[in-house]
Amino acid sequence: MPEILITGASSGIGLALAKRYVDAGYKVHACGRNKDKLQAMLPESEQVRHVCFDLNDKAAIFEVAKDLPDLDGIILNAGGCEYIDDAKQFDSALFERVISVNLISVGYCLDAWLSKLTCASFLVFVSSSASFLALPRAEAYGASKAGLTYLAKALDVDLAGSGIQVSVVHPGFVDTPLTRRNDFPMPCQITSAQAAERIFKGVEKKQFDIHFPRRFTYLLKFFGWLPHITWRHLAAKWIKR
Repeated sequence: MPEILITGASSGIGLALAKRYVDAGYKVHACGRNKDKLQAMLPESEQVRHVCFDLNDKAAIFEVAKDLPDLDGIILNAGGCEYIDDAKQFDSALFERVISVNLISVGYCLDAWLSKLTCASFLVFVSSSASFLALPRAEAYGASKAGLTYLAKALDVDLAGSGIQVSVVHPGFVDTPLTRRNDFPMPCQITSAQAAERIFKGVEKKQFDIHFPRRFTYLLKFFGWLPHITWRHLAAKWIKR
């Protein structure tokens, strides 16, 4: 039975991915902070093993590695989102929290677990379509996801020929407990199950850039290709509405 590890598996995209891979016959090492929540959402079984730790705890992540078998895949999905509401009063504590959980903790996971991947395995980073262009209030979140995308691209170059398939996921708006806290319209929103299916199929096809829904992500990519001064002008006009 192939085995994979998924972070952030107690809710949202991570939970949907865990269920999808169980359905596909994988054994899933489902990671989360709260064992009770994991048990409620994805009970332990022959195909599901719970792994509980805090992503900001480097020592705990290395402790997890001691009990991990060789893996056929790792999906680094866990993360957080907070917005900087007043750029003139820049919140460095918020910035540190977001960068730490979305980017620094990924470095801890790679350091501890990357050596567990077998030949013909996959390594997936769940970034965000917010990394395609600068968005209002997203100084922390966008920077963390842009950094994650760059990390995936660099590893894809360095791991070429290793047998490890690297993919980076750029979702648009997905209905999750995290996005339900947003206080703005979320066009083209899809469900977590739909997102998981698109990620699963993209990994199966060995795609590097897995982005969806494409009617939304291609629009963001187009705006990202424009000169920054043009995008700044457009964004400023829309914000005032």
